[in-house]
Amino acid sequence: MSVLVYAEHDNQELKSATLAAVTAASQIGGDVHLLVAGSGAQAVAEQAAQVAGVSKVLLADNAAFANQLAENVAPLVVELAGGYSHIIAPATTTGKNFLPRVAAVLDVNMVSDITKVIDERTFERPIYAGNATATVKNDEEKVILTVRATAFDAAATGGSASIESVAAGADAGKSRFVSEELAKSDRPELTSANIVVSGGRALASGENFTKYIEPLADKLGAAVGASRAAVDAGFVPNDMQVGQTGKIVAPNLYIAVGISGAIQHLAGMKDSKTIVAINNDPEAPIAGVADYFLEADLFSAVPELTEKL
Repeated sequence: MSVLVYAEHDNQELKSATLAAVTAASQIGGDVHLLVAGSGAQAVAEQAAQVAGVSKVLLADNAAFANQLAENVAPLVVELAGGYSHIIAPATTTGKNFLPRVAAVLDVNMVSDITKVIDERTFERPIYAGNATATVKNDEEKVILTVRATAFDAAATGGSASIESVAAGADAGKSRFVSEELAKSDRPELTSANIVVSGGRALASGENFTKYIEPLADKLGAAVGASRAAVDAGFVPNDMQVGQTGKIVAPNLYIAVGISGAIQHLAGMKDSKTIVAINNDPEAPIAGVADYFLEADLFSAVPELTEKL
């Protein structure tokens, strides 16, 4: 039994979500191979070779994979799928985009967003916005999985896998990369940060995010997140959204400021190790999951907290 894990990267650095996917693959058992599809991605392949538990790295270095477009990546994975019992990708935007296409071409079911490996064919995944957990068994010839990165520890380094170049795949000619606009920040990336400070609609404006949330985050070395209500109101960009339709986070410390705790938001952060909520409504749903709840006006409590840090 061999498992193929798709490596998430930016052609320069391996993303932490990949390390979680490798951990899940190791729990399934068998040889774990890591596929690095990119352009000029030799450095990524070398990093991948050092991941503990990986026995081989497959490097598909082609301009067609520079931006990991699903229309190009999916045929590559299908072409390589023959020798693998399991194909795994992190449950990120990239993984969610190309892996269902792979499952469709191979004519097999797909188990998405797994949070636990029970055995090589049985897995747990959240349903109903995380309020229930389904146990799913897949008896098909090939098992296709996406892995929720926050549910698995990152694989350690110290491995010494071989790197093998593969000539498979090409530009399918069905899509082209036009441009991207990336938000640049000195703060940690939201999904991998140890501390996250999130603000909600109660902040009332984007200026108040800058005035109240950002200084607290900077003092703590934290990433900044937001509820969907704050994003929909235009206070902050949507790449800061935490929740079922945003990013799933599980930091050591999650501070929710002025967030009521709608079920969709809780689905994205309730696995955090310690949850602190600041809210003037003691009946807010966030109180039910918070380890520490401060009933206070955020506009006075947050500056005082920031000052004392």
